Amino acid sequence: MKKILLVEDDPNLGLLLQDYLQLKGKFDVVLCSDGDEGLKAFNKQRFDLCILDVMMPKKDGFTLGKDIRKLNTQVPIIFATAKTMLEDKSAAYDLGGDDYITKPFRIEELLLRINAVFKRTANKTDSIDEATETHFLIGRYTFDYTTQLIAHDGHQQKLSTKEAELLRLLCLKKNAVLTREEALLSIWHDDNYFNGRSMDVFLSKLRKYLREDPTVEIINVHGKGYKLLVN
Repeated sequence: MKKILLVEDDPNLGLLLQDYLQLKGKFDVVLCSDGDEGLKAFNKQRFDLCILDVMMPKKDGFTLGKDIRKLNTQVPIIFATAKTMLEDKSAAYDLGGDDYITKPFRIEELLLRINAVFKRTANKTDSIDEATETHFLIGRYTFDYTTQLIAHDGHQQKLSTKEAELLRLLCLKKNAVLTREEALLSIWHDDNYFNGRSMDVFLSKLRKYLREDPTVEIINVHGKGYKLLVN
């Protein structure tokens, strides 16, 4: 089932769209009422598509879209707004939006546009998406896999290659289990005892690097592996 992030500040419209898309489109729809709440949800879960209202309090849809693009360059975004100005449409596409719909719109039209976006992006598999995802938000930390840097409150921590690879896998599985075997085979290409002990050392270092934010935790999942929790 495709998972959609719907950010809409009108509670009546938001619930209507959520119910319709879950019933007719058979999507799993997470509804948020403002941009700040939407960014928190995106940070905690993995979505297949985002629908962002442009005119919102706290954080408008364009700003939210820009923040999402910093974290994920591939996830499709549809912007929805009451404005019909050409400048707004240009802004939507300049921010990496995949489509733009003007309010008021027929709910059936939105479903058609969603299906069209999924059809256009059908060839972009999860593995391709993961291969291109290099910037991550971890609570109050930012992690750049390319430069191997964790940043927090103006301070930076340089990671070793193995530390960066392990943290990236944890980020891609954020709030879900990363199995011990998957991590070992992906990074060390062998899940033997000695590599396992080496990985435990790297995990201890990552926990130390992330300790300044109490909402972030790397936990052991007994008999399975590890989980990067971001509350």
